[in-house]
Amino acid sequence: MRAMILAAGFGTRLWPLTVDRTKPSVPFLNKPLISHSVEYLHRFGVDEIVINLHHQGDSIRQALGSGEAFGVKIYYSQEEEILGTSGGLDHARNYFQDATFVVMNGKVITDLDLSAALKHHKERRALATLILKENLNYEKFSTVLLNEDGNIRGFGAYPENRSSSLPLMFTGIQVMEPEIFNYIPRNCFSHSTTDVYPKAIAEGKVIAAYTGTGVWQEFSTLARYLNISLEYLHQQGQNRILGKDSSIAEGALVSNSILWDRVRVQTGAFLQRVVVGDDVSIPAGTKLENAVVVRRDKCKEIEKGEVVGENLVVKI
Repeated sequence: MRAMILAAGFGTRLWPLTVDRTKPSVPFLNKPLISHSVEYLHRFGVDEIVINLHHQGDSIRQALGSGEAFGVKIYYSQEEEILGTSGGLDHARNYFQDATFVVMNGKVITDLDLSAALKHHKERRALATLILKENLNYEKFSTVLLNEDGNIRGFGAYPENRSSSLPLMFTGIQVMEPEIFNYIPRNCFSHSTTDVYPKAIAEGKVIAAYTGTGVWQEFSTLARYLNISLEYLHQQGQNRILGKDSSIAEGALVSNSILWDRVRVQTGAFLQRVVVGDDVSIPAGTKLENAVVVRRDKCKEIEKGEVVGENLVVKI
């Protein structure tokens, strides 16, 4: 079975962590985030994966290569101009003409049951099936609306008021038939939830909903990246993680923090809830809380934050 991982976004809300890589290449538990998606798909029988690239695409090529290390074959679809969630699929349509396939976002961690979603998709004879989750915390994700048959009838606004029934949200994981390309505009920017599914629903096509239970985490902001990383570390009895060749000097205090590769924390530094990018040196006596630190020389332009010596510090 084939799948596509959407990975062409700019990662704007994760800047400056995305200054030299795309969002799905940001490390999670010392592995590129997208590698977790590859492993997830392979676990459910996917053996060929297409990944669309635009911003800092080489960071994904370097992380995944041919896919051999993951037991899959990976193809890359380079977008000269960013094309959106369904425009990117259109650009890679030649890979998906023959059989049911899966599309997922490259910025999520999940253990949702894809096999059950595929079974539901076949039973409903759907053009597409979206995997949904209950929005337990009423977060700012668009609400998915169902009809009396339990299929999708549309997409609403963010949930505002708590009600007796929990709002449903789209996880970014979906099963599709090749006929979906009849509804995707050719050779232009487009999004599935605004340009494709509404048109198919209006023509009476079944866009099914499979509501899953289990782990689903989405890394769209600096705060979410840090909080989710710490949640997983705490489950393992840890409160910090160090990447390759990183070190903390004696007398430095580092807790609830994420250190990437080749980080040096010098004596007397205090870091609490801090993400430190590759090759950063934290000077002796530095005190930081709720911040991201990257090397200043990696940033062509300073979008936000404060330059401190050789580093750029951005508050979370």
